[in-house]
Amino acid sequence: MSEAIINKVAESGLQELNLESFYPKGDIAVFDLKDYLFMGLILKEKDFREALKNYDFSVYQHKYVAVHCSADAIIPMWAYMLAASYIQPFAKDVIAGDEAFAHKVVFLKNLAAINMSDYADKRIVVKGCGDLPVGEFAYLEITRLLRPVAKSIMYGEPCSTVPVYKKPK
Repeated sequence: MSEAIINKVAESGLQELNLESFYPKGDIAVFDLKDYLFMGLILKEKDFREALKNYDFSVYQHKYVAVHCSADAIIPMWAYMLAASYIQPFAKDVIAGDEAFAHKVVFLKNLAAINMSDYADKRIVVKGCGDLPVGEFAYLEITRLLRPVAKSIMYGEPCSTVPVYKKPK
């Protein structure tokens, strides 16, 4: 009585999508405008321009850079623009906001770059557990992106899934 063991999960046609594959890779550096404030409150244009001119922006080479001000100060919009104009030639990307916000922006850009036609009419399982802290924003976004193309979307592991969406027949 030697019955062959059949891997029903492998034969199910489920396609696993692991959001950790799209997790931002590389450093996210922070450029804090508070370091350029006079008395911790005021940004003086002449001093700011001089400081940027003398700053070594190569430290941001191949990094994502979050530009923000951690002090409770009113920063003119041109200051963010000026900082970006100096940082951009070195950085992978420049994002207005703190490090956590920049992380979300990069993650969402990575998800937006997915070729959704690869998932057309497929049964997708979005992997639920992992080693990296994938936020709820990423699960929501991948559902939003997959829903128009996927046959079905599930959450979890191929052996134990929670149904999320099924395309009507």
